[in-house]
Amino acid sequence: MPVVLVTQGPTFTQERYEETVRRLTGGKSRMETPSDWPVEGLLTHIAGEGEHGFRVVDVWESEEACRRFGDRLMSVLEETGVKDEPEMYSAHTFVSA
Repeated sequence: MPVVLVTQGPTFTQERYEETVRRLTGGKSRMETPSDWPVEGLLTHIAGEGEHGFRVVDVWESEEACRRFGDRLMSVLEETGVKDEPEMYSAHTFVSA
């Protein structure tokens, strides 16, 4: 079952997101294809600035894939000064075009 991972909060800014991307990809400025992620299983990645700050929403093929990514992500978020914990939950519905 797909799971959703949402990262947002007062310490999660666009600049910190971009630094996180550089650290996760070994220097790339953008994540553009699923092969840019350090683990397999990503279905969708969306990042952008909203009314309540910068937000990233990922959909992963399984909780296991999401946790593998989380194992890599959490130390990078800590290094970049992000103190907001991502939220993970099971997707009720996932439709892809």
